[in-house]
Amino acid sequence: MPDRAATHEDDVLFEPILKTGKGFYLVALLLLAIALWGVYAYTFQFRYGLGVTGLNRPVFWGFYITNFVFFIGISHAGTLISAILRLCRAEWRRPITRMAETITVLVLFFGAGNVLLDLGRPDRALYVIWYGRIQSPLIWDVISISTYLAASTIYLYVPLIPDIALLRDRVTGWRKKLYEFLSLGWTGTEKQHRRLETAIAVLAIIVIPIAISVHTVVSWVFAMTIQPMWHSTIFGPYFVVGAIYSGIGAL
Repeated sequence: MPDRAATHEDDVLFEPILKTGKGFYLVALLLLAIALWGVYAYTFQFRYGLGVTGLNRPVFWGFYITNFVFFIGISHAGTLISAILRLCRAEWRRPITRMAETITVLVLFFGAGNVLLDLGRPDRALYVIWYGRIQSPLIWDVISISTYLAASTIYLYVPLIPDIALLRDRVTGWRKKLYEFLSLGWTGTEKQHRRLETAIAVLAIIVIPIAISVHTVVSWVFAMTIQPMWHSTIFGPYFVVGAIYSGIGAL
């Protein structure tokens, strides 16, 4: 009887991932409609210029850059919260850390996407890399966010390996091959568990300084201008603390 109950609980747990119903397709259609509306809005902006977002001569930082700072802040706090709770070995934190790690990776794409939308000439986006100057905070912004995205993605993926292995044993076809590749041969041995815990602990230590550096570098983009009240060293810790507040709010 306990085995049957456990099996039923597993089926309920995996059903949202392995099965799709009408609700899934309705939500997918709704999100597709929002995405198409966004494409239309961008074409309108591309035709009439960034002025439609409120960006003008006295307002140098418009709608997109505000969103960029907000989303990067949420991502930053997600990593900090997850890493600190993992290092403290707080067992109650498991659902929170998984949410925080997922938010960290996905929201980074939202933030970076807003920067691309903010460009009047998006075809020149790679010029920042090709012709970037190491003295510029913009090139350091690109470097720090790219590093942060790579570290956060690995930090999200590594704890998921046992869960991916569970899915691998419950599917067939191309999905089984995909999960076999992503599970890295996980069988749940004691040796694998020790290595996994060590890897997670090392990653948690690494991502904390990376997360702090990212939002500090983002603040430099503002602080290195000559705007009154902006040209200040307080912007680094100010942005970090603000990011923690917004990240906790998102969680």
